[in-house]
Amino acid sequence: MQRSNSFVASRISFLCPTIVLCLIATCAFSQQAPASDAKKSDAKPSSSTSAPSPSQNSGSQTAPDSAKPSLPPGIDPKTLTPLYETIQEDWSSLAIGASKLQPEEPLVALTEEKDTFTRTLVQVKWRPGDPIDLWIILPKGLKQPPGVLYLYGDNQDTDRFKLDGWAARATSGGVAAVGFVSALSGHRFHDRPMKQWFVSELQESLGSTVHDVKFILDYLAQRGDVDMNRIGMFGEGSGGAIAILAAAADPRIKAVDALEPWGDWPDFLAKSSRVQDDPDRAEYIRPEFLKKVAPLDPVKWLPDLKIPVRVLQVRQNTSTPVECKESIKAAAPKQAEFVRFEAVSDLTGREGQGKLFAWIKAKVQGSGKPGAGPGSVSMADGNPAQSGNNSSRP
Repeated sequence: MQRSNSFVASRISFLCPTIVLCLIATCAFSQQAPASDAKKSDAKPSSSTSAPSPSQNSGSQTAPDSAKPSLPPGIDPKTLTPLYETIQEDWSSLAIGASKLQPEEPLVALTEEKDTFTRTLVQVKWRPGDPIDLWIILPKGLKQPPGVLYLYGDNQDTDRFKLDGWAARATSGGVAAVGFVSALSGHRFHDRPMKQWFVSELQESLGSTVHDVKFILDYLAQRGDVDMNRIGMFGEGSGGAIAILAAAADPRIKAVDALEPWGDWPDFLAKSSRVQDDPDRAEYIRPEFLKKVAPLDPVKWLPDLKIPVRVLQVRQNTSTPVECKESIKAAAPKQAEFVRFEAVSDLTGREGQGKLFAWIKAKVQGSGKPGAGPGSVSMADGNPAQSGNNSSRP
C-alpha cells in the first residue's frame, strides 16, 4: 500500500538530519581516541557509537581493520542483524522482570558552568543499539537538591535541554532538572524501517521508556548529587502517559505533572490527529494491537497513584481526543488536580515563562500546595471556574 505523501514527508524530514549526523559521526569516530578516553572528552556523545567495530572494542586498531568500511550504526558486527531485533525485553510489563537489560559504563562529557546552574551531558545505555542522551542540570550552591525528570512528546528531541533560558527556568528555586527523550524519538530513532514510529511500535515505545526511567533513577542515585527522596516527573503528550506509568512502577517518583497526557488507547488510536495521516492506522485498532498495549494504558494505572498528580488539558488540542481527556479525568485518583484550557493561548497565558514548572517543583520541595489544590479548574473560552474534584468539563 502506498503511504500518504504527508506522512512520508514528515518521516523523511525527521530522519534525514539523523541519518546525515550518524554518517558524519561514524566517519569521525574512526579518528577518535579509544573508548576509555571518551569520558574525558567534551564532545557530545553520539548514538552512532552504540555499535563499535571489534577493533574499537579492543581499544586499538590494526592496519587491516582500519582499511575495512565501518558497519552502519546499530548493526551487530557478527551476525549483521539490526541491534533492535536482538533486544530481549518484556514491554508488556512496567517492571523490568525477565527483561535482559544491562547498564553499561556511562559516557560523561565535561560539565558546563553557567551563572546559576551546571549542565552535564551523559550518555547511558542498557539495551542493544539504544544509547540515551541524558541532560543533568543542577542549580548552583545546593547540595543534593530535589529533582524533576522532564520527558516531552514523541516528536521532540533534546534541543530544549541545551537552551540556557530553559535550564535557568527549570532549575530556578533550587530544583535539579534531568531531561531525556522516549524510545523511538529524536536521536533514539535510527536503524529502523521508515514505516515504524512511536505509535506503530506503541508497546515497545511505552514499555522501553518506563524501564528507562527506572535505570535513570538508579544512575542518579549512584551519582549522589540529587536528593532521591524528592523526585518528581513532568511529561507532555506521550511523555505525560509515560510519567503516569513510571510513577505506578517506581515509588521513588513522588509527584507527577502531566500536560495533555495520552491514554485510553482504543479511543486514542481511533481518533487522535497524531495517527490520522498514517496509512497503517487501521492496524492500530485491531484487537491484537489493542491487546498488546492494554497493560500500558495510563487509564488503567492512574487510579492506583497515591502521590500528588496534576493533569493539564487543552480542549482544542486534537492529539488527545476529547473522549480520552474524559477517560483520563474519570480515572484520576481523588487527590489529582485538573486544570483545563480552551486553547493553547490560554495555557501559555497562565503557565508561560517558567510558571508551568512551579507546581511540580513545589511538590518535590515539600512546600505548600500551589494553585487551587485538589479539584478542577476550567479555562474554557478563557473564563476560569473553580469546582469540586472531577466535576468540570472542558
